[in-house]
Amino acid sequence: MPSLLLHTCCVVCSGQVLNVLRRDFQVTAYFYNPNIEPLEEYERRRATTRAWCEEIGLPFVEGPAGHNHWAEAVKGFEHESEGGARCVICWRLRLEEAARYAKENGFDFFATTLTMGRNKKAEVINPLGQQAAEKYGVKFYEVDWKKAGGQEAAYQLAKEHNFYRQNYCGCLFSKRQKKK
Repeated sequence: MPSLLLHTCCVVCSGQVLNVLRRDFQVTAYFYNPNIEPLEEYERRRATTRAWCEEIGLPFVEGPAGHNHWAEAVKGFEHESEGGARCVICWRLRLEEAARYAKENGFDFFATTLTMGRNKKAEVINPLGQQAAEKYGVKFYEVDWKKAGGQEAAYQLAKEHNFYRQNYCGCLFSKRQKKK
């Protein structure tokens, strides 16, 4: 069975995806989200994702700290709307890190849960994943997880298991925009 590193952003987006992927892959969840603020929010998302992985018996790996690197990368794009240029920079950064880790640790594939989010555009995210795959020499498993009832199944799983559901993407810019 091929191995797959799944970049995860939160348990709501990753819970159902992990269930689907583990049918065909040896899956490891990779939590790398230097965009998530404040620290308490980051820790809560990490803990709930880790707990789900433990419950279903899958490995969980936390990526390196990288908030300062992320903040420098998105500098000048603070006022972009969600889904705009700032988000593209953020998605690219996280996908490249997942591809790097996958290659260095011998995974056959890497994928992301980012396309599960209702404000996340698979037509933007998946090409970024392909670019990261080419850069690091590892295969990207491309999916729009929202399609074919995927988002509904994810929300149902979240409800059944009482997963923590955040009300913003992760960065403080998206949190501020959500409040407006």
